[in-house]
Amino acid sequence: MTPAHFAFSAAFLLGMAGLAFHRTHLLSALLCLEGMMLSLFIGLSLWSLQLEALAQTVAPILLLAFSACEASAGLALLVATTRTHGSDRLQNLSLLRC
Repeated sequence: MTPAHFAFSAAFLLGMAGLAFHRTHLLSALLCLEGMMLSLFIGLSLWSLQLEALAQTVAPILLLAFSACEASAGLALLVATTRTHGSDRLQNLSLLRC
């Protein structure tokens, strides 16, 4: 395992662990998701550079575009949740009380 492969694998696993175990605020969950997407982007970029194929070079850019859409939707939900509930704590949110 190369050091670069270990670095983005560890970053992805740390983001997943943060998302699984530190779920108090919606902002921290969104930051963990962004960290996971960034590590996926770096891994996909390194993979397409190692393969040296032109067909795989568009995949990291497409992932980055989807990541930006995910971030904007998450921030919109954060603002809406903060306005309606008064905080971004995930314990205050319930699908049964919508």
